[in-house]
Amino acid sequence: MNGAPRPLGGSGPGAAQPADVGGPAQPLLTIRGLQKHYPLARGVLGRGGGTVRAVDGVDFTVKKGETLGVVGESGCGKSTTARLLMQLIRPTAGEVVFDGQAVGGRSLPLKEFHRQVQMVFQDSYASLNPRLTIEDSVAFGPQVHGLPRRAAVQRARELLSRVGLEPQRFAERYPHELSGGQRQRVNIARALALQPRLLILDEAVSALDKSVEAQVINLLLDLKAEFGLTYVFISHDLQVVRYMSDRVLVMYLGRVAELGPSEALYTAPLHPYTRALLSSMPSMDPDHRTEQALLAGDPPNPIDPPAGCRFHPRCPHAAPVCGQQMPRLAEHRSLHTAACLMHEAGSGHPAAPALREAA
Repeated sequence: MNGAPRPLGGSGPGAAQPADVGGPAQPLLTIRGLQKHYPLARGVLGRGGGTVRAVDGVDFTVKKGETLGVVGESGCGKSTTARLLMQLIRPTAGEVVFDGQAVGGRSLPLKEFHRQVQMVFQDSYASLNPRLTIEDSVAFGPQVHGLPRRAAVQRARELLSRVGLEPQRFAERYPHELSGGQRQRVNIARALALQPRLLILDEAVSALDKSVEAQVINLLLDLKAEFGLTYVFISHDLQVVRYMSDRVLVMYLGRVAELGPSEALYTAPLHPYTRALLSSMPSMDPDHRTEQALLAGDPPNPIDPPAGCRFHPRCPHAAPVCGQQMPRLAEHRSLHTAACLMHEAGSGHPAAPALREAA
């Protein structure tokens, strides 16, 4: 594959996708040292200033064909990370690599990257142009990328049918004439119109009522299998993330706290913050009711984050070393990583394992 943008081929929604550049073993998306800092202006009296560290050094990979769930409290940097992955905002530092190619370089310009990576936002109404019909909204992207209008409209109608919206009824309607669940189905069809390989779903089902949410979730799973997609699924709903995801990434105050296989993370979390998050999940079992809150207080100010581990002011297991030393994201079980000094050998935390003596 060369880096130059090319017209989309085929009119059907399941037309062939680009071959893997790095082969099946190459991660589809690799994030290295990603940062986004927002400088604040000083007032007329010299007050204020500083920098909001929205995302502050994030590293992870997304494997081909998997669903990576992203969870964390509001303000932890989930949505900012999603926009950085899509290159909708420019990172302060760091690198985004898509299938072995640096995004924005000669080999993978932004136009071609955006053809292969699409995003579905939380607000289904604000995501659509109110002056365009549903059919035109879905067909717009393929036309921009070189597909003739007739073929683009045909693809739009096929995709509308695939997401459960009969084209004869919905193609000529406008966004305000649809319900929230129907509009989100349109956004999913629009994202698929460019035949992407990766979908970033930023709270894509959070604004829907539960019955509609279940239908859209099942639709996403069917589309993933049918088109061979890879998902980054961002949500505050821990139950939905567990159902959807192969691996889960936990964020706290702009950094990765834990990353691991979904079932391993939910059944045996490593990080105290992850345990506190999971304790908030409601349970129907009276023997597993939470009687004491594991997490109190609000996250620290991202303008002036605490030294050392950012979670230590709220952590029930904090030791003096936690306020002095930044934990590194390291593997503590097979494919299961966490940034916690309790699991880092020789870190100085009373609960940390001792360093093994050299043979």
